[in-house]
Amino acid sequence: MKKIFKSWKKLAVILPLLAACSQHASSPVRQLDDPDTEPSSSDCRTVQHSIGEATICGQPDTIISLSPYTLELLLALDIQPSGFADHTPFSQDIFTNPAQQIPYLGDRITTQPANVGTAYEPSIESILALEPDLIIGNEWLREPETLASIAPLLVLEWAEPETSLRAIAQAVGQPEKAETLIADLNQKVATAREEFEPVVASHPSALVLSSADSREFQVLSSPNNLCSALVSDLGFQVLSLSDEDQGEMNGARPTPISVEALPQFEQADSIILLGSDRETINQFNDLNQFKENQTAALKAEWEKNAIAQSMKASQSGRVYLIPVYLCLGLPGPIGTELYLEELQEQLL
Repeated sequence: MKKIFKSWKKLAVILPLLAACSQHASSPVRQLDDPDTEPSSSDCRTVQHSIGEATICGQPDTIISLSPYTLELLLALDIQPSGFADHTPFSQDIFTNPAQQIPYLGDRITTQPANVGTAYEPSIESILALEPDLIIGNEWLREPETLASIAPLLVLEWAEPETSLRAIAQAVGQPEKAETLIADLNQKVATAREEFEPVVASHPSALVLSSADSREFQVLSSPNNLCSALVSDLGFQVLSLSDEDQGEMNGARPTPISVEALPQFEQADSIILLGSDRETINQFNDLNQFKENQTAALKAEWEKNAIAQSMKASQSGRVYLIPVYLCLGLPGPIGTELYLEELQEQLL
């Protein structure tokens, strides 16, 4: 009750100020050793983000992540979150067992972060109760000015993982670590490209499809698409629809096609099926079950569909299923490495 009263008291102070806030507003991090002392300007950093800039002073200690995407970047920098908002709503007040609750990233979390709502609608009351030093979210955040009035806020672009990683690293005073992570990942991809050379030589073309309901597919091929870009970086010729690349380049969703349209890609040597299942995304007890839940429906539909089975790739056993969550939900260094490992395990 004491915490709840404190949260509402703070909210009552903040609400009258919101009208004066812009979406570029931010406030300095309080000094950890003396909350009544103004931080030295020499200990402050101004970090650019997608809707403005934020000033961070001192070392952020209580950090809130408002999406798996930003959580991934924090964990890559070896920083544990104090609060987390996932895409899927959970009833728990805290993530008591992150490894069982947060796909792919939970086993890297050593604390029990507070549940602060969802990535799209975070709980202001829960965030206030944590008294954060830094809040990190994505461009889909609603009313970012409210969050910026609570603590310094970074709003990061989902499709710009390297830029986002650098921004967080600067905010926490570890800019050199971001460069190391980026360089290491680029080296891993370059090494993997050499490993894939024999496969690419014998099976050069690849079709990358994503599907949520097994009835229609999105053809992914643009260099800007986080799922198809890695396949291309490994040396494969990624097949595309004639007008699909331009749509992806402009940030539009790829044009969906039905299973009946798949024969136009008959030349595909390999097909990578990226599956998702929103109904079962939070019904898993371990990572293997999560993978199965996300691809089981797509696998079943593909195997019983005569058109899908007539494709050259199906006939030669070169159809591979991977959860789309890996490349869309986690486009940073952790997700990219896990996606790369899946491609290596299955295609090699």
